[in-house]
Amino acid sequence: MTTGAALPLHNGIDATVQLAREAHEAGLGSAWFGQTFTYDSPSLAAIVGREVPGLHVGTAAIPVFGRHPLVVSSQAQTAQAATAGRYHLGLALGTKQLTEAGFGIPHDRPIRLLREFLTALRPLLETGSTDFRGELLSAGTPLPAAVPGAEPPVPVLVAAMGPQALRVSGELADGILPYLAGPRALAEHIVPAVHAAAEAAGRPAPRIVAFVPGVVTADAEAVRRTATETLAFYERFPSYQRVIELSGATRAADLALIGDEETVAAGVRRYREAGATEVVFTATDLGSDADRHCTWKLLGELATD
Repeated sequence: MTTGAALPLHNGIDATVQLAREAHEAGLGSAWFGQTFTYDSPSLAAIVGREVPGLHVGTAAIPVFGRHPLVVSSQAQTAQAATAGRYHLGLALGTKQLTEAGFGIPHDRPIRLLREFLTALRPLLETGSTDFRGELLSAGTPLPAAVPGAEPPVPVLVAAMGPQALRVSGELADGILPYLAGPRALAEHIVPAVHAAAEAAGRPAPRIVAFVPGVVTADAEAVRRTATETLAFYERFPSYQRVIELSGATRAADLALIGDEETVAAGVRRYREAGATEVVFTATDLGSDADRHCTWKLLGELATD
């Protein structure tokens, strides 16, 4: 599953299943779903994974604010059981703006919350029980919390890009889900930091699942204009501003791989050379349906490259 695609959340469930089926038939190994205020992403991933046998599915990513490890564990284990072990759980710190506007709770001490969340969650996924008392959350299991058939234990990845989040992720997670982090940022800042943290904690080398906006198209100029408008949303947030700058770019769209097959394939290889173990394309719907089909076809070919 070295290549995958993030599927949009504005379609109905049947249409989403069909898109996932098309991606799998094109040779992609995984389909990923974001978590906003619409679909419950683990549920959607479970449906898609059950309908499309062989396709790995994941959430990228569920903010830890407004959630509890017991609830997330139940969701993740249910998805794992439903998909015969093909579910991947992605977590995120979220943003101050969306957390406070949506949940009405302060976005305080996010790194501490992430550490406590992962510490409480891992034993739930591995053994079905936990006993954790932290500063910001507590979690216990007066009743068993293991879901039958949820094997192997659900892998946990974090949308981490800052130094502190990378340290926690290397120590406690199975990998990371960087987005809008170009090859330079990966190679010089992100990959070394998370690898060092994992090594110090005695953990295996983490997965680096790079999320990259990408479209194969014959009309690169028009698609890039659309990308510039669409991806500008992320430029509002300091965490993305920082990683875009570390990547040597000024706009989010500068990091999008847009062009013909040769151009896009070369871009994917640069991410792999920078340390990405998997490359997942986002925003593949910025062009036409034909562009999307070409993009997925190329990613399927690159999966075995």
